[in-house]
Amino acid sequence: MAQGQGASLSEQSAAVITSNNQKTEVSSDKNGVLRVNVSPKDAQTFKKRGWVRYSDFGARGDGKTDDIDAIAAAHAFANQQGLPVKANEGATYYIGGKERTAAIQTDTDFGTAALIIDDTEVENRNAPVFLVSSSLQSFPLKGITSLKRNQKKIDVSLSGPCLITVTDANVKRYIRYGLNQNNGASQTDIFIVDKNGKVDMDAPIIWDFDQITEISALPIDEKPLTITGGRFTTIANKEKSAYTYYSRNITIKRSNVLIDGLEHRITGEGDHGAPYGGFLGFRDCANVTVKNTLLTGHKTYSTIGAAGKPVSMGTYDLSATRALNLSFIDCRQTNDINDRTYWGILGSSFCKNILYDRCTFSRFDAHMGVANATIRNSTLGHMGINAIGSGTFLVENSTIRGGTLINLRSDYGSTWQGTFVIRNCTFVPSGGRPVSASLIGGSNSGQHDFGYTAYMPERILIENLKIDDSNHPENYQGPAIFANFNPQMTDESYQEKFPYVKTKEVILRNVTTASGKPLRVSDNQFMFRNVKVEVK
Repeated sequence: MAQGQGASLSEQSAAVITSNNQKTEVSSDKNGVLRVNVSPKDAQTFKKRGWVRYSDFGARGDGKTDDIDAIAAAHAFANQQGLPVKANEGATYYIGGKERTAAIQTDTDFGTAALIIDDTEVENRNAPVFLVSSSLQSFPLKGITSLKRNQKKIDVSLSGPCLITVTDANVKRYIRYGLNQNNGASQTDIFIVDKNGKVDMDAPIIWDFDQITEISALPIDEKPLTITGGRFTTIANKEKSAYTYYSRNITIKRSNVLIDGLEHRITGEGDHGAPYGGFLGFRDCANVTVKNTLLTGHKTYSTIGAAGKPVSMGTYDLSATRALNLSFIDCRQTNDINDRTYWGILGSSFCKNILYDRCTFSRFDAHMGVANATIRNSTLGHMGINAIGSGTFLVENSTIRGGTLINLRSDYGSTWQGTFVIRNCTFVPSGGRPVSASLIGGSNSGQHDFGYTAYMPERILIENLKIDDSNHPENYQGPAIFANFNPQMTDESYQEKFPYVKTKEVILRNVTTASGKPLRVSDNQFMFRNVKVEVK
């Protein structure tokens, strides 16, 4: 018998699927790994044809029968044999709440098929429906006990390029402040090395690791994996509005992946529901591109935060954690990017080199740090740009309709250690509502320990910016470069326990306002008294 295997998150009982009058035996071993046996005749047919279809393994595609077992079996066999997978054109695959994950390790073409994911009753909200994974295995690195920020080489000899993940559990960073306060996360980083241990300096090491508690290497697949098409619909859960995130999604844990032409919609959202961690979830991966993809923002719900007070609850259709070189090209969302009843589209942590190009989304958001980000040829809606991190943040040829042009997240110290470059853009403050506009938003009282020194961008270059502040309040003084980051800091008597490093230089070239009022530094002139502003 030919065999194939894929991942399942828990042990499942044996199943028998009938296809083409042949019996296909599907079972899980004690580790929950899916085992598939097909007849020699079927195996020969699939290999000769060069791909497998879901119907080959018993998927009905009628929109009513739960097809997840057949779908998982098709991928399990394809993974073992190195065959692509194709959905049946015009089929509608219903996927119920059973805890079963289909492991994708070969090219997959969902085509025009519809896939309905029903989250109204699920066995495990943390189990992805599809897991895009590598057949290569992660392994611990021996003998490396410390690393330095911007270190160019590590002392290893590898079979090929690897993605390195490193942690120091003794050091806490991102100690969150505010209504969702917490005690921070263990210091972690992710970077790429070649077979000789040379670090890719386009994604450098950003912390000193004096004591490494864990370090591992995941080989990077040389061959790209492509996922195309698919019209996905999630029937939303009906659970309590609390921070019990759902991950019934497509999780990508493989490097060198292209997703092209996927669509995701959401139905069944009511007046309450548990949040989602992203229909496309990216974790521990590099060099992933999402193109020509249609996504959907979730409704905004409220809950009680860690400080015991009501907060708006974030829920995403895109989520990235420890991802490098992640690009979104020609992507958009189904709902109005300016509709404030829907939350932002992207949330990310511990990422490097995120790109939006020709995208129309409600939001860009970096929670626990992004190193280098680019937004070009894009339009962002009411949630705008929210970020903390380091390196260069480039925004060009784009329209931003958020509360500020770039908001530095105050819950993580409003920190950006590096440079902002804003070029050939239009800024519509708060989507055209009458507000006193600021380009750079955020706040930091200097009284909270975030686990690191917090910085404002050292240098800000703004070139060819149009500020559409035609709709503004009475007594409007004109737009400010900086919001009032600390209203209490009005003279020398104010003492910061944890000093906030201010911007050194702002260069302005051809900045115009619809109101005709000139650009000011800030309402808080004392706080920004030492910023050099050069107008060219």
